[in-house]
Amino acid sequence: MDVVALIARIAFASIFIGAGFGHLTATAAMAGYAQSKKLPQPTLAVQVSGVYILVASALLVLGVWPDLAAIALVPFLLITAVVFHDFWRLESPEERQLEQIQFSKDLSLAGGALALFALYASDGHPGLTLVDPLFG
Repeated sequence: MDVVALIARIAFASIFIGAGFGHLTATAAMAGYAQSKKLPQPTLAVQVSGVYILVASALLVLGVWPDLAAIALVPFLLITAVVFHDFWRLESPEERQLEQIQFSKDLSLAGGALALFALYASDGHPGLTLVDPLFG
C-alpha cells in the first residue's frame, strides 16, 4: 500500500504542479483574469498562489508532512472555486456550464485533499514519506 499511496500523491499533486508553474510563467495572463474577478493586487496574488501550490505539492509528493501539505491545498481550492468559477452569476449557458465544471473540479479536488489529510493524519497512515505527518 505504501507504493500505491506514493503514486496517488504524485498523481494528485500533478495538477497543482502544472498550475503552479502556469501561475509563475503566465503571470500576466492569469493576473488579467484575476483582475476581471476584482481580486486586489492580481499580479502579486497570482505569484503568491503559484508559489503556495508548488510548495504544498512538493511537500505532498516528497512526503514531508503530507497531512499538512494536503490540508494546505483545501483553502486554495475552495477560494478558487467560489471566486473564479462563480457559474451562478453567468447568463450565457455555455459559459455557465464551463465554469460549473471548473467549480465542481475544484470542489472534488478539495474533497480529495481532505481525504489525503485524513489518511495521513490517522494513526495507520501509509509510509514512503520523508517526514512523518504533523498531525495524529
